[in-house]
Amino acid sequence: MIPLPKSFKISEKKDNYVSFVIEGLYPGYGVTLGNALRRVLLSSLSGAAITEVKIKGVDHEFSILPGILEDVITICLNLKLLRFKIHTDEPQRAILKVKGEKNLLGKDFELPSQIELVNPEQHIATLTDKKAYLEMEILVQKGIGYEPREMRDKDKLEIGQLSLDAAYTPMKRVSFDVENMRVGERTDFDRLILNIETDGTTDPEEALMSAIEILTEHFSLIVAEKKKLDGKKKDKSEKKKPGKKKVKELEKKKVKESGKKSTAVKKTVKSVKKSKAKIKKVVKPKVVAKKKKK
Repeated sequence: MIPLPKSFKISEKKDNYVSFVIEGLYPGYGVTLGNALRRVLLSSLSGAAITEVKIKGVDHEFSILPGILEDVITICLNLKLLRFKIHTDEPQRAILKVKGEKNLLGKDFELPSQIELVNPEQHIATLTDKKAYLEMEILVQKGIGYEPREMRDKDKLEIGQLSLDAAYTPMKRVSFDVENMRVGERTDFDRLILNIETDGTTDPEEALMSAIEILTEHFSLIVAEKKKLDGKKKDKSEKKKPGKKKVKELEKKKVKESGKKSTAVKKTVKSVKKSKAKIKKVVKPKVVAKKKKK
């Protein structure tokens, strides 16, 4: 049996960054576990992101707004940096209306009660003129991993409605390192160091537990299928094997058949003996007659 490792421990924790350590892994299992957990953390955790934006007076993403320092492309890139916690599966809309000179931040949005902005100090745009006016509406949706807008925009968008690539994942950075360590007399066991940094919408500990649950669920499905196959094989073998009653009946038949055979053998033996006796009776007088002639 391959020895199991020790439970993970936290070696470093700072804000939204945590470094986990798993020791005592059998040689090669450090890379196996580290790579699997990293891939699941980056691709399979749910989160929320802005998927659409509509800016008043803008027909396409290459437009420029008067009195605003940034162009529309830069504003859209800044909007993609906003991170949300969403408490419902339904898409939520938020509105922004600003006039005059102002450094526009994420906290200037009027948010519904179902969503929460984690980084309210995120810069969006700079209004440089007193007459400048900016009005926009964003759509926040829940999803998994990363989704390019081409996969989502099946229907044609309205004029002025801009679609954005959505980075739903709450992960900012995930990396791992594997070191050798001593276990007993062997020095080739693995120590896995897993570094996780989130965007603040979830804790690194919760993210790691979610990734482990996803992997466990997938393996449990495979185990369940294996159990079903094993059960079918057992049923087939049990059907082939006769029951106790059938075994007894077969034994009785064998006994009867053996008895019949023994009686048949006895009869043949008797018939052979009778035939021998008859032959002797016939042969003896002939022999005596020959002796007399001599």
